Amino acid sequence: MSQTAQMLETYPADLGGVDREALARCIDECFTCAQACTACADACLSEKSVADLTKCIRSNLDCADICDTTGRVLSRHTGYDATLTRATLEACATACKACGDECERHAGHHDHCRVCAESCHRCEQACRELLSTLG
Repeated sequence: MSQTAQMLETYPADLGGVDREALARCIDECFTCAQACTACADACLSEKSVADLTKCIRSNLDCADICDTTGRVLSRHTGYDATLTRATLEACATACKACGDECERHAGHHDHCRVCAESCHRCEQACRELLSTLG
């Protein structure tokens, strides 16, 4: 059981029917993706072809910020706002799709982009799965 799942288990109030397993997975994937995107952007900056990676770097940094924010919003439950949560998850899924697709363009030449693309697509899927449970 992940630390995220353990923290959700210790939450003293009802989570309003939110699927705890899907929530924990999404939180974990958001933070993992934020780290992967940050590291990928940094690795892109070290590549000799850095000028060709400008869009990738920008996508990485945007995705990292959105994933970090989404993970933090999903970790808070007191005063839960379903509308805000849905909007945040949609934005995260959109950012992850865009970043994952951009990193895939470079994955054949840069392993860090391949790893990042995989993380982005996992996070996008986790966001969409959680969204589907919210109704």
